[in-house]
Amino acid sequence: MYKVGEYVVHPGQGVCEIKKISEGDRPFYMLMPVGQRNPMLISFPVAAQDRLRPVLSRQEAENLIAEYPTMPVEHYKDRSTALEEEHFKREIRNGSCEDTVRIVKTFRKRIADVKARNKKPPVVFERILKKASERSLCEMAVALDTTSDAVEEQFKESVDNAQN
Repeated sequence: MYKVGEYVVHPGQGVCEIKKISEGDRPFYMLMPVGQRNPMLISFPVAAQDRLRPVLSRQEAENLIAEYPTMPVEHYKDRSTALEEEHFKREIRNGSCEDTVRIVKTFRKRIADVKARNKKPPVVFERILKKASERSLCEMAVALDTTSDAVEEQFKESVDNAQN
């Protein structure tokens, strides 16, 4: 069971802080989403806590940043962009932070490839990239006790160092 003050990853809301645990015959976690514009307290049953996962550790976040330049992209393709979007949304909701970072790298590459052919990337690509970026940066910011912008800068430095 998680404790008050700990950070967990909610499948739909992303990183949340446990503000309170209600007692009674059906206890609930009271979760406050982190890094959202208008966060609202969410009640989440303790009985379903297997759907929550802990935020990755500081060491795991640092390793993920260091491994980013060599991380392989995902080559998943489906017969329609709607099915691809559904697949990646499900992976963002239920996967690890590493999965989400891999999706960010995948869609950055896909968008760059489309733009290299002088075409406009599908809106779906931009939408998935934005969702995955926000989710992974927020979780890593909590793990590293910094801001999302600082984490993004660390990723850029990691890529720059790998290219030199």
